Amino acid sequence: MSNLSARTGRDRQRYDNNFRLVSGCIPYRLVKDEEDSDVDLENKLQVLMVSSPNRHDLVFPKGGWEDDETVLEAASREAMEEAGVKGILREDPLGVWEFRSKSSSLEDECCLGGGCKGYMFALEVKEELTAWPEQENRERRWLDVKEALELCRYEWMQSALEEFLRVMTEDGRTKEESLSPSSISNRGERQIDSRYCFVVN
Repeated sequence: MSNLSARTGRDRQRYDNNFRLVSGCIPYRLVKDEEDSDVDLENKLQVLMVSSPNRHDLVFPKGGWEDDETVLEAASREAMEEAGVKGILREDPLGVWEFRSKSSSLEDECCLGGGCKGYMFALEVKEELTAWPEQENRERRWLDVKEALELCRYEWMQSALEEFLRVMTEDGRTKEESLSPSSISNRGERQIDSRYCFVVN
């Protein structure tokens, strides 16, 4: 069992007008193909999804952005709590999506209709924990981008994944070009919390 526990409750939850603010990420890794170096980036990328508690859908790690953390810290925390991963978080968001929470109920009545505003980031996974706070309620699954698009139930998450692929393709990142510890410091890296991950500009 993890020595870190997941945050629960909404006492520190941030809101923007009537929207609950949510932060999350698309954890990814680049798979090196020894046989074919000409494989396009989409086929080299794998993304990590987690199961929803008490349901079979797969989602990207995300959760409430709380008032004692930045949006980046919230995304990093959610990745560690829900998926048990740490890594390098890209500081520029993939975008901001408005959606209705599928878990909206009486607990969300302070938030009109369960509306949420979700900030999503890309997280290059550097470490997979063997124990993490929500592992009893979630399974993690690495998928290629096409599989993830097919299995992703929510339109806003599909849109975030499409934007992730666009950004990654434009960026032209490959495993060989991935940030090494020495190149991170040259790019103005700043540490958020070593329990979660790093952020780079």
